[in-house]
Amino acid sequence: MSVAAPPDRPALPGAGEGGHPRRRSILVVVMLGTILGPIDASIVNVILPTITRSFAASVAAAQWIPMAYLLTIASLVLTFGRLGDILGYRRIFLAGLAGFVAASALCATAPGIRWLIAFRVLQGLAAAMTMAVPLAILTRVFPATQRGRVLGTYAVSISIGLAIGPSLGGALAAAFGWRSAFLINLPIGVAALALAARLLPDLKGQPGRLDLAGAATASAALAGLLLAVNRAQQAGVTPVVTALLAVAAASAALFLRIESRSPQPMLRLDLFRVRALSFGSLAALLNFMSQYVVVFVTPFLLQRTLAAGPGRVGLIMTAFPLSVLAVAPFAGALSDRIDTAGLAIAGTSVCAAGCGLLAAVPAGAGAHEVAWRLIVFGVGTGVFQSPNNSAVMGAAPRQHLGVVSSLLGTTRTVGMTLGVAAAGAVLYAFVPASVLRSAVLAPAETAAFLAGARHAYAAGAVFAALAALCSLVRTGRPTAGS
Repeated sequence: MSVAAPPDRPALPGAGEGGHPRRRSILVVVMLGTILGPIDASIVNVILPTITRSFAASVAAAQWIPMAYLLTIASLVLTFGRLGDILGYRRIFLAGLAGFVAASALCATAPGIRWLIAFRVLQGLAAAMTMAVPLAILTRVFPATQRGRVLGTYAVSISIGLAIGPSLGGALAAAFGWRSAFLINLPIGVAALALAARLLPDLKGQPGRLDLAGAATASAALAGLLLAVNRAQQAGVTPVVTALLAVAAASAALFLRIESRSPQPMLRLDLFRVRALSFGSLAALLNFMSQYVVVFVTPFLLQRTLAAGPGRVGLIMTAFPLSVLAVAPFAGALSDRIDTAGLAIAGTSVCAAGCGLLAAVPAGAGAHEVAWRLIVFGVGTGVFQSPNNSAVMGAAPRQHLGVVSSLLGTTRTVGMTLGVAAAGAVLYAFVPASVLRSAVLAPAETAAFLAGARHAYAAGAVFAALAALCSLVRTGRPTAGS
């Protein structure tokens, strides 16, 4: 099979080389719907220590609150991307918004940590739908000459959500309890659903049927891998971990066999022959791993070494997304005019430096010393993401935009999940379990926790450096298949 661009599909009424006539309104709607996921993710990271105390749970159990959400997204986002190509991106996006609102209400009523984890699975199911298709929608309704600028603007919605979430979640948790933090999704979600139902056009990719066998084996491979990583960091390489890895490996092999023979595969394997797509996706995976090392470790660092409450933790954590927000639109616009690889390399290199600075944070550091290091990391992230996404989407054939959009969503969620797991594994390796279970630390315990946090940040720096290497390998500006 070849990945050469197919003949253009019939244009939508009013669409063409200049883009869809309502493209700016569509961008606003997609951004409003997309903002829910980052708000929820950043809120949960900030209030996680509070939830842990509320349910008298261990750090290992609390880690499943973000893990269950991310694991579900990672397992299903590719499937929903292909369904978007088949059924239409509008239908998938609307279903995801409705489901996310309902699942958020359930999270706010959870009677125990196991119930909360179960409701987070439902939230992840809905989030996989909303995450799978936005880049496909925007790539279709905007001309290629504006792709970098539009994806940079779109990244603002993620940054705004990440910026709002920590301060808003911390304030709500401090004033009304952690349950109120989930309720913020309801008014935003209802508004996004109403506007999306009115404005989103009915866009589709390649017609056909869903490759159920491919979808099932891909989900099993991802779920097995991520579950194995999570179990290994808590208990080492046990027979259960070995069995999960075996399931993941067998499922992955079966998935590759099915996709190579299917007349309508869920994911065309020859897409990965395009270096901008394959190495750009890998760079995104590694960048998100470094991000979620930072966002998982830092709230615990602030709480346990600075005795910061949820409100103050949220305020300090806002420094990271605000810096992404300030940089991403300009980096995206610049990528329409210069080589995207150079921007991506520069961005991930700055991220590596930011993680290194966090690893070197001195004992007894004040909040401002953590905040400016988060700003450095955020600037690097903002420089990297939009140009990298533009390169990947520009390399995608038009009829497979939904799948490639969901592939970026998969790299995002798998990277986030592996980042959380890697951070947890490092903490468990270098910090005594008694220290991790303690809410209030003695001076010696504080030093032990800080040492473990430094090792975790160092791991984040390695992930970011590898992302820079991948960006270097995929040099050159891709030609759009759309």
